[in-house]
Amino acid sequence: MTQLSVNLNAVAMLRNRRDIGWPSVTGIARLVLEAGADGITAHPRPDERHIRKKDVRELAKMLRADFPEAEYNIEGYPNETFLSLVEEAKPDQVTFVPDDPEQSTSDHGWDIDANTELLKRSIRRMKAKNLRVALFIDEDPGVPPDAWEVDADRVELYTGPYAASFGTPEGTRHLQRLAVTARAAQAAGLEINAGHDLTLANLPAFLAATPEIAEVSIGHAITSDALTMGFPEAVRRYKAILENA
Repeated sequence: MTQLSVNLNAVAMLRNRRDIGWPSVTGIARLVLEAGADGITAHPRPDERHIRKKDVRELAKMLRADFPEAEYNIEGYPNETFLSLVEEAKPDQVTFVPDDPEQSTSDHGWDIDANTELLKRSIRRMKAKNLRVALFIDEDPGVPPDAWEVDADRVELYTGPYAASFGTPEGTRHLQRLAVTARAAQAAGLEINAGHDLTLANLPAFLAATPEIAEVSIGHAITSDALTMGFPEAVRRYKAILENA
């Protein structure tokens, strides 16, 4: 069954509007895990506009103490600051994304050919700490073999274009390319994650087309749903989709 990792960036961004410490990132993490989420994703950016380095450390401590079975995934661009933070936090998985520091959110996958040395060096460093490494990629079946060549364990499919055009012929074309890319990743010996703007509405069709998916990372949509139904119920609804896929 596809696992659900809840991204807490939107929770952290809301907290950061005021200097009062709530909503608590670790508190919401506890809430979603108790409701059935399989893991937590955090994406600390250099300006700490949402997840802060302190959050990364506190989540690691809380997960190890109270939810040792839950998976901890940390996303980010593999510069020295990020890699050092990951080594300190010791998550289960690190996902490398090609973000510019000014980006509001991830909006494209890696050009692996243009970043081969950076990725090889960074992946080697993470694997020395026994961490699983995923690379954020576009819907391009030519990319997974390149990810395998730099020794990644997984790829994470960028689902933004599919989500933005869901319900249209263009959305169907994006879904078909995602499915082909997933099969190419499986053929290359990689496991497959996915994420970006997956929702209660578009997730079922995505899973039907890509049964190979090991994990989805969902943050903005699940936080939006939680505003009306609460985090536990939102988690239960996403888990129901995953369980019935």
